[in-house]
Amino acid sequence: MEARDATAGAFVSSDGDEAPATKNAASKASKAQTKSRMEQIFGFKKEDLSSWHNLVCLLNRPTDSASLGIFRCLFGLLMVIDVTQERGLSHLDYKYLDGAPVCRFPLLNFLEPLPLDWMYLVYLVLFLGSLGIMLGCFYRLSCLMFISTYWYIFFLDKTAWNNHSYLYGLIGFQLTLMNGNRYWSLDGLRRPSIRNAHVPLWNYTLLRTQIFIVYFIAGIKKLDADWVEGYSMSYLAHHWLFDPFKAILPVELVNLLVVHGGGLVLDLTAGYLLFFDATRPYAFFFVSYFHCMNSQLFSIGMFSYTMLATSPLFCYPDWPRRFFSHFPSFLKPVLPLTTPELQPSTSCVYNEVSNLSGDQQERPAHSKLSKPRLKHKLAAIFTLLYIAEQFFLPYSHFITQGYNNWTNGLYGYSWDMMVHSRSHQHVKITYKDGKTGAIGYLNPGVFTHSRRWKDHGDMLKQYASCLSHLLPRYNVTDPEIYFDIWVSINERFQQRIFDPRVDIVKADWSPFRPNPWLMPLLVDLSPWRTKFQEIEGSLDNQTEIVFIADFPGLHLENFVSEDLGNTSIQVLQGQVNVEIVEEKKNYTLQTSETMKVPAGAYHKVYTVSEDPSCYMYVYVNTTEAALLENFTKLFELQERVRNGTETEPLPPELQPLIAPNDDDEAEVNATDPIVRLFLKRQRRMKEVKKRREAGLLERLERFAGKKYYTIRRGFLMTAIAMRNLAVGLPPLEQLTREVEFANMKGPQDEGNQKDLLKEEVGHGEL
Repeated sequence: MEARDATAGAFVSSDGDEAPATKNAASKASKAQTKSRMEQIFGFKKEDLSSWHNLVCLLNRPTDSASLGIFRCLFGLLMVIDVTQERGLSHLDYKYLDGAPVCRFPLLNFLEPLPLDWMYLVYLVLFLGSLGIMLGCFYRLSCLMFISTYWYIFFLDKTAWNNHSYLYGLIGFQLTLMNGNRYWSLDGLRRPSIRNAHVPLWNYTLLRTQIFIVYFIAGIKKLDADWVEGYSMSYLAHHWLFDPFKAILPVELVNLLVVHGGGLVLDLTAGYLLFFDATRPYAFFFVSYFHCMNSQLFSIGMFSYTMLATSPLFCYPDWPRRFFSHFPSFLKPVLPLTTPELQPSTSCVYNEVSNLSGDQQERPAHSKLSKPRLKHKLAAIFTLLYIAEQFFLPYSHFITQGYNNWTNGLYGYSWDMMVHSRSHQHVKITYKDGKTGAIGYLNPGVFTHSRRWKDHGDMLKQYASCLSHLLPRYNVTDPEIYFDIWVSINERFQQRIFDPRVDIVKADWSPFRPNPWLMPLLVDLSPWRTKFQEIEGSLDNQTEIVFIADFPGLHLENFVSEDLGNTSIQVLQGQVNVEIVEEKKNYTLQTSETMKVPAGAYHKVYTVSEDPSCYMYVYVNTTEAALLENFTKLFELQERVRNGTETEPLPPELQPLIAPNDDDEAEVNATDPIVRLFLKRQRRMKEVKKRREAGLLERLERFAGKKYYTIRRGFLMTAIAMRNLAVGLPPLEQLTREVEFANMKGPQDEGNQKDLLKEEVGHGEL
């Protein structure tokens, strides 16, 4: 709702004078004094809610279209950028390979992608729709082009679902029903009758409520015990963005108070703080800071910038007029209108003169009375139903029970953003020939580019069904597929998420019934996480540890790599039986007992207690430890040679160590593999340091270059596809040359940059 009249404040006339505001200042002040306290705070009176007629009039109250027009433009611009990035136009040919044996995960199994060239056409329509929204050109058609293609792409691939992609689709749907082209649009130039016209208040009500829901429900979801106790996103506290906080607080308190506590408080309060005049400036600061940090912490595309673009919606709707009135007069032809002269619109209900804003109250042309018509009542009904539905959906999971996997909601519309973090320790796919009984194993993720199938029962069912259709090509008849997937959620024990004894191909699954082969989360073992931290804190840097929990009657089959020396199993709770496969020996372990397991061999750990067992693997990566020790010795030798304290001549295999730092040939010519790895590591560290110490201009140039080549490839591949649809495929040699030209990259390869950054921060997620 409006917090006050749409055009309150100083107005600027068409010739740049402030005479209208000065002329009517006294009358406005007197009228403002007659407003009730509720009207001053909320923008409407108690009487506006006293009857259905008054509510319809309120929701259709004439409101300045300026803020809506600016948001429409910003949203369209961000979606134009999003098409080539998170929607995937730049790598569409890798995502939709014609004829390739690929397993896909649509919302409905009958949904399939079109042939590749036609998918490029779908994305072109999406791009043109986004561009049309931004420019306000053929606005309604552009919105329809956007939402039809966007939701098709969205439903086509559940592995790409997230809350912010869902939000984009919702905003696109809302804009389709709104009058977003009444301000700063090409439609306004073509049709003067709609230019600078009022829009009904429900246009703002929907958008503001939607953004409030995004913040508030996300805050409610963060009241989860794992978030409150600091287990959901604990790794974030180690990011360099939190260094200012770590200067005054230990990293544990930064994690608990800043990352988790700050995120919870902001989400719970942001919607309220943005609504009220007194708190809005503070909300702008904290919300902007929050989203700017998120843009650096996570790879979430345009979401942070979209949320920044929604914040001005909570300001007075006339803010763009007052803002752009301060620009030089010679820019007025290309800037939005600053005149307070608004046209009446049939989309609004003009009940009383006082419903109009500012000096418009004295304009008879706008003061005519009108009664709510059917379209006004339908708009009010839609607004109320839509808001109720948006509050209901995040808690509708008692309906869609088949989707719930250790979270209380679907991946998409739950607004449970960043509440759960997962790590996978062990994934095994076993197939069995239904005719011969032969057993084999598949590489996890074979025939698919996605990794999210490991966490969701509906995707696992789709994946198993797909594999059952593909394996007969490889002489596997009527295959049975079994999955043994171990997951840790929010730093708990690694445990099975699905029953490994169930053939998923024949398993029953329904979106409306609980998943029968989903193993329960062992929440009773959650208090062990405090003990985990104590145990890990007592270990040296070379010792690794993995915590395991398993169900009675099941066993873990594991292989210890030869690189892992001194590997042992220690039971924390329950009773297990350890079978050394090659030795054909069994050992029973009780609570607190430990045994070593041989490297380079398989072993099985059976849970034989009545309750779930808990145990941990403790091991040292001896190969890595030896390599680091050799690196240390090589570095010390290199330093002695460079400062002249090394008097002995170096053997030939160590000669590359004395080459200049920028000599890449030394790495190539190194005959000793350890020396080659050492020099390669040094070169990477040098490049990382150079990137970190780069100036602002160099960073911007690198960023712009990366975006340029990404966008360039997307549009060149689209042009090739459109040519193919129009005139047919060219000769293969020509097509190969065109694709090679589209694949051209900048001086630095993007993949190498990502590898460098992962080594730099120590977290693949960052």
